Amino acid sequence: MSMAGNLRKVTGLGSVGGLRKVARLARRRPRVDLSHPARSPLGSSVVNCVTYQDGVRVPGCSDLVDAVRLIRKTGEGFVWLGLHEPTEREFAGVAELFDLHPLAVEDAVEAHQRPKLEHYGDTLFAVFKTVCYVEHERLTATSEVVDTGEIMVFVGEDFVITVRHGRHGSLGPLREELETDPQQLAKGPAAVLHAIADLVVDDYLNVTDAVQGDIDQVETEVFSENGARLDPGRIYQMKRELLELKRAVVPLGRPVEDLATRPMRVVDPEIQAYFRDVLDHLIRAKEQIAAFDELLNSILQAHLAQVTVAQNEDMRRITAWAAVIAVPTMVCGVYGMNFDHMPELHWRFGYPLVMVVMAAACLALYRGFRRNGWL
Repeated sequence: MSMAGNLRKVTGLGSVGGLRKVARLARRRPRVDLSHPARSPLGSSVVNCVTYQDGVRVPGCSDLVDAVRLIRKTGEGFVWLGLHEPTEREFAGVAELFDLHPLAVEDAVEAHQRPKLEHYGDTLFAVFKTVCYVEHERLTATSEVVDTGEIMVFVGEDFVITVRHGRHGSLGPLREELETDPQQLAKGPAAVLHAIADLVVDDYLNVTDAVQGDIDQVETEVFSENGARLDPGRIYQMKRELLELKRAVVPLGRPVEDLATRPMRVVDPEIQAYFRDVLDHLIRAKEQIAAFDELLNSILQAHLAQVTVAQNEDMRRITAWAAVIAVPTMVCGVYGMNFDHMPELHWRFGYPLVMVVMAAACLALYRGFRRNGWL
């Protein structure tokens, strides 16, 4: 029987009897260590389930039902449940056990949400957009620069539920890092929420630093000798990828500001001070993205100006050569007319003289255009 199936038998969060009933059902199947990095056989979406008391991991308490029963019996500690792209059916039992709001559950399952912070009773629901820089040897008009994902976080007084979507943004290393600081972890679920927000925002800064390298490369090529021949699709691709990054970073400003300034029941005042540091980093990332956007606009305008200048130079060269060719064309046109009485038409040296005059006129025009930079 799956974990979701067991959890659906819980009829009330405050009912110890209900929890005992589910616990008896859970004992019928072999225990599985959910702390293993691989996904649990209990559900394809379950990544980890850990209980913490006084900031220390409780060993041998990897079953969700047993963990919740222990926490609510002692009134100390919290449960951290990690999921990856759960289906509605897989998440139903968890939602029932922790009394999660249906709208928040729908957002967590469907994903593709804007960064936000919502209150549902005593539960906070936060959405973070994760970003990852995609390595590439050379930027092209189709290169993927920024890959995005999502982390949804449910925070209550005795639980943290993280739902991750996307190919990156694993929270395993973050969990290990938090476990090395029991004093911080002892501050409750809000400490986990802060650590996730801090990780996400730090990734923003790392990605912006990497994107700056691509922008510097494009800028160097635009202002190089052959900058006018640069494919403008590369600049537009950078702007599209920067827009993707902007959609992840900018909307997060208000939620982090609320976490840093507004009193919240599940957020300890000491943790709010840490959120102010996250807000500072987020503002820095937003300023960098705004600067990149303006810089790309300037680069694009400079490239278009270079293309226009190159076209004008080509037109001047064509015009100069047309003027040079016009002289012999005019002379040949005049002597090509069928008149009997034309100057020097029957003179022995008439042909060599005309050729010398045409050559001298063409040479004079060529030197004049060359001196003025037209050729």
